Amino acid sequence: MPYPRKKRPRGVVDTSVLVAGIAAFKQQGAQSPVSSAKFLRDWIEYDTFVWLISEEIVDEYKEILARRGVRSHLIGAVINLIRSQAEEVPETAGNEISPDPDDEPFCTCAEVGKADFIVTLNPADFPQQRLKAHVILPGDPVPTTARLRPR
Repeated sequence: MPYPRKKRPRGVVDTSVLVAGIAAFKQQGAQSPVSSAKFLRDWIEYDTFVWLISEEIVDEYKEILARRGVRSHLIGAVINLIRSQAEEVPETAGNEISPDPDDEPFCTCAEVGKADFIVTLNPADFPQQRLKAHVILPGDPVPTTARLRPR
């Protein structure tokens, strides 16, 4: 009898982590020790979490990667990989959680998608006291359960 599949944590990946990971792959190759690259590599190789996205988030990924000079075919490959494996969360109005309006879609996606974590290189833009999801850095362990507390 097969074992039941372990429930994977649910997470939202801030653009800062995606950009830093891709830059590290470009500079140091697939085995880069940079924490953002390792975080992405673990997701690709070991299916470590359910990546939550919304159309707004995907649009930001594409815009920022293009602005950073990533070639369009590589952007397409990255976005196609993410879309093929991620869970799309319906877009809803934000709750003005983040002090940075550009990060509001990530907070909203985490709340609506019942994320266990948001991974970012800019934790100040994700006020932990206003989020149920844990705010982590790419080198931190991935939390396995959402922080349940009243707002």
